[in-house]
Amino acid sequence: MPELPEVEALALDLKGRLLDRAITRIDLAAFSALKTFDPPLHSLHGTLVEDVTRHGKFLDITASGTHLIMHLARAGWVRWREEVPALPARPNSKNPLAARIVIDDEAGLDVTEAGTKKSLAIYVVRDPQDVPGIARLGPDPLDDAFTIDVLGAILQSEGRKQIKGVLRYQGTIAGIGNAYSDEILHAARMSPYKPSSSIEGDDLQTLFDAIKGTIGAAVERSRGLHASELKGEKKTNLAVHGRTGQACPVCGDVVREVSFADSSLQYCATCQTGGKPLADRRMSKLLK
Repeated sequence: MPELPEVEALALDLKGRLLDRAITRIDLAAFSALKTFDPPLHSLHGTLVEDVTRHGKFLDITASGTHLIMHLARAGWVRWREEVPALPARPNSKNPLAARIVIDDEAGLDVTEAGTKKSLAIYVVRDPQDVPGIARLGPDPLDDAFTIDVLGAILQSEGRKQIKGVLRYQGTIAGIGNAYSDEILHAARMSPYKPSSSIEGDDLQTLFDAIKGTIGAAVERSRGLHASELKGEKKTNLAVHGRTGQACPVCGDVVREVSFADSSLQYCATCQTGGKPLADRRMSKLLK
């Protein structure tokens, strides 16, 4: 799933490609992906791209005052094409194409989603706050307003909820998903099951530094990369996430996994839990 660093870099890449160019047309190949009806999708035809930004994990293409917003979900992505087919994209259940954005010189973007579970969402709105997921977002880790005091207040308000779930929940902190929450907790040498309200004092400072450091470093590594390079960059630099059975790069212990119905977490027992393997059980509802 694309998370804050990848969406930040994707927005920067697309801004360089799309700024001040006209949208000729948008073909919708997966009708279920479009979540709004007013303004209509065709209202973007003939508009001029003014900006490409990010809200948490939402990508926002602003064109002539209207916002085309996408949430790429677990398996979505955006691919740049120097030349798109002349014929409009058509619905095809076997094709990963969800939408195609054609710009003035017949180049464009393919918005795709792999797999059979379709969660990618497209919105056309006048104000980003009209998208419910954006309206509910917590503070952004890259924002200067995200301070250690803000983090401390969030953790205390979440009570005994496990820190892994709190980091992932977009209403508490925007942009952190399954992968980077694993990485942050590994950097902080903290158990994913640690109760949020118990994180105070030195532990709070350690977690705050791990959030800022992990996300900031990932953003810097991704900055300037093309969209086609971002997934590989992310995977290459992960310490524990997606590395079950491999050696922890810090201590050499084996990276372990806890599985859930639709996701999993990875951690190092030596670095994070005093050498004790975690029980493979369901966590809070925030992980569902």
